[in-house]
Amino acid sequence: MTDEHRTPRPEDDAARLGLVVVGEAAALHSGDEAALDASEQNIRDTIDEMIDEPLTPRQEQVVERLAAAGGTLTAGLSGALAAQAGRTVDDILEGAARSVVWQQRLADERADAAGRPDHDDELRDRSGGQREDAGGQQREHRDDAGHDED
Repeated sequence: MTDEHRTPRPEDDAARLGLVVVGEAAALHSGDEAALDASEQNIRDTIDEMIDEPLTPRQEQVVERLAAAGGTLTAGLSGALAAQAGRTVDDILEGAARSVVWQQRLADERADAAGRPDHDDELRDRSGGQREDAGGQQREHRDDAGHDED
């Protein structure tokens, strides 16, 4: 089976959606109406490509608005962080995009390290091991028995 016929894993879809949200935030910060229109079309196109069955008009509106709201939140938080850190909003959004891609790569590496094939219907046990956030900071580390490690 080639990659073009492979159904993306949830991690792939999540990364793609994360990048769409960062794109929406960048468009909002740019103040460019054409960039905002293109971003909103990107949201619609991405959702259309990810769904298995057609959404009702209401479901489609809700999903599009959720993505746009995520972009709005990301734009606001990026602006606040940029002001606090003395950086540009573009720097912050670029870092957010890199973090999304980095998380997807981590998921790929974990699957490869576990020796698991990458199948669409595969269920992965995420209950143990190290969990990392988008900044790569360790939130939880447990041994094989599920106990906290120091």
